[in-house]
Amino acid sequence: SYYRDVNTLFPGNRLADDALYAVGAILYEDMNDPRRAAETFTKIISNYPDGDMGTPAETRLKRLSKDYDIPLPEEMLGTTPMAKLPNVKPAKYWSSKDYTRVVVQTSGPTEYREELLEKVGNRPRRLYIDFRDSYIEPRFRSPIPIEDGLLKRIRTGQFSPDTVRVVLDIESISDYKIFSLPDPFRVVIDVRGKKKNQHIETVAPLSPPPAPPQPLPQPRPSIAQKSSTPSESVASSEQTVATVESEPTEPVPAETVLSEAPRPDMVARIPPEIPTTSETERLSADPGPVVVLREMRKRAVPVDIAPSPIEGDIPRQQLSLAQQLGLGIGTIVLDPGHGGKDPGAIAFGMKEKDIVLKMGKRLAVHLREKLGATVILTRKDDSFMPLEERTAIANTNSADLFVSLHINAHPSPDIRGFETYFLNLTTNAEAMRVAARENATSTHQLSDLQDILSDILQNSKINESSRLAERVHDSIDNGFSESHFALKNMGVKQAPFYVLIGAEMPAILIEIAFISNPDDAKLLGDKEFIDKLAEQISDGISLYANANVASTE
Repeated sequence: SYYRDVNTLFPGNRLADDALYAVGAILYEDMNDPRRAAETFTKIISNYPDGDMGTPAETRLKRLSKDYDIPLPEEMLGTTPMAKLPNVKPAKYWSSKDYTRVVVQTSGPTEYREELLEKVGNRPRRLYIDFRDSYIEPRFRSPIPIEDGLLKRIRTGQFSPDTVRVVLDIESISDYKIFSLPDPFRVVIDVRGKKKNQHIETVAPLSPPPAPPQPLPQPRPSIAQKSSTPSESVASSEQTVATVESEPTEPVPAETVLSEAPRPDMVARIPPEIPTTSETERLSADPGPVVVLREMRKRAVPVDIAPSPIEGDIPRQQLSLAQQLGLGIGTIVLDPGHGGKDPGAIAFGMKEKDIVLKMGKRLAVHLREKLGATVILTRKDDSFMPLEERTAIANTNSADLFVSLHINAHPSPDIRGFETYFLNLTTNAEAMRVAARENATSTHQLSDLQDILSDILQNSKINESSRLAERVHDSIDNGFSESHFALKNMGVKQAPFYVLIGAEMPAILIEIAFISNPDDAKLLGDKEFIDKLAEQISDGISLYANANVASTE
């Protein structure tokens, strides 16, 4: 019944297919009811085609069909060998004057590697990503023009019978980051730089020299970089690239972001890109220079992560980087979680997606009045938006703060209260549980995130996020301590939330209350409570913003 409850309570959650699979296994193995088991596994195939339990469910259905003469569902009929490989889908992208995010989704987890190639002759500087054991349909191989001053276009081709190559032709970038998200698997590429027609000024570095790095705990091996869903492209890009030209290459420069120092065991000849007929002879005679290749699986690298104010003592008088620079808050992105086909948590006739949307709209009003800031909502209606699109909106709008709004839920109806999170590694089991629910993935997959986070966490952003979380959380607590609304304080915490990954500004996630608790649920249905909470959150953000400016006066 617990697994059925998970599917019922969180029907839009991507763990719902895991719960259904457990129900099917129980029906077959423990209750000896193969037909009901087959019906349950069929629901996974029909309702969660992009979930990670689709393949195991198909395997079970094939066995049940063979042993008990149960017909296979229509979704499983007529599959081709190529369709069984992870299929690379059309790339999506978001772009601003100095930032572009590209997302490439596949139908299942697959290994990938990336390489930056410098300009040689007429060959443009480019970044390519190879997806192993993958296939892309011919209709998705057309080039996607970008021409935003950073990237020229995205090209995709079937590099070999089992490898898809995605190439980003570069106009002008200074650095890039690549990470993957699971269920559904997707690779996210963030590039930054100055357009060639932009005036580049020499400025003092914005951050002090890093402290000596502290190594992270050794991560578990992951299934070659997992990823998650693409989002609706801001620029309609329903295609990807055709052929990929072959070309000689030069060594990857040492300053390439996320690249490591060359090691003897990583030196190899790059495979030629898809050659044209006229180039085949030249390539066979001149294989090209040696280049440094990235490893297929990323390794955790030492990162200096200072203890947060929650888990370590940071003196109150110590000024943060933002305080030292007197940075004001001009643009704030509010992110009402879930939406559309993903309702979030459901209980007592209420849906998380509806509550946080109302909250976001009220909070936007308060912030505009108090700070005079530009406030952007990631969604203004009941629409679905993938996690990586939410931070892309913040990054492309050069937001100063990112605040994601959510409602908590727990199998135990006795658990209640509010908590505020910022992005960081954690070993806290409850924080991992909450992150797994919001990420719509498993705690096991989260344990592999150390590899991802070690590449993208920035110390100053963590510290600023923790300060923002404290200000907002304290404001909520103080505002309700003398109120007739009883809201339990569950503290400021840190956890690896996918929605916060890649945010290039201080970012927090607020779990407002537990919809699964009768008392909290009653509060969530009260308009006065929602407005009061929005006011307290805006007060906390104002305190954070004013502290940054006041510190330099």
